[in-house]
Amino acid sequence: MTMEAARYRDLADRGVLITGGASGIGAALVAGFVAQGARVAFIDIDEAAGVALASQLSGTARHDPLFFAADLTDTASLKPLVDRIVAILGGLKVLVNNAARDDRHALETISETEWDASLAINLKPLPFMAQAAAPHLKAGSGGAIVNFSSIAFLLNMDDLPAYSAAKAGIVGLTKSLAGRLGPDGIRVNALLPGMVVTERQKALWLTEDSIAAMIGKQCLKRSLMADDMVGPCLFLASDSAAALTAQAIIVDGGVL
Repeated sequence: MTMEAARYRDLADRGVLITGGASGIGAALVAGFVAQGARVAFIDIDEAAGVALASQLSGTARHDPLFFAADLTDTASLKPLVDRIVAILGGLKVLVNNAARDDRHALETISETEWDASLAINLKPLPFMAQAAAPHLKAGSGGAIVNFSSIAFLLNMDDLPAYSAAKAGIVGLTKSLAGRLGPDGIRVNALLPGMVVTERQKALWLTEDSIAAMIGKQCLKRSLMADDMVGPCLFLASDSAAALTAQAIIVDGGVL
């Protein structure tokens, strides 16, 4: 699923937990960390896709990935879930907060229910996942949290008010968490993908014209794929980024 561009030997056997890992960017991240020899667990609400990915990757590397079906909007369940996952993994060194839904809304018609639902998956779980993971990361002498934001809030996109608000909030949250957790040796950074062409995006939002328009704005004249997010995430999770924290790194092919 993902091309292995670099080997981070320190990631081998490390416990890694990824949210929203059953499809799209998340699935590429799961495959990327599995290929590094990490002990990977991933969470997703889509049980069928999660089971299929875990089966697909089983036997391909040092450790088979572990899938857990869960609804991240149920924040009260996150701490016991993370505790159970970490017990099975045998420790935790990396948390990747990737889960998101980029549903479109018009300012004129968005309802309070739609707004709350967007923030409930795109922003609210992140601090509670960090809260649940932090004691385990600290017990392991530190580690890394990688939060997935987006360049959407920087592009003045008029049909993503809730999503853009959440993704901007993730950058602020990342900096706050970095300040709080840094003394415990826990690094916290954000990745801001550009327009990544996934199956969901193609099915719901993207057309040949919209893809061409974005490529026209990029320095790199090609579509960004889910695999393009794997290398930056592996780097931030690894000891190669040992002095890098509180940063928001844009991976957009050169739009911004």
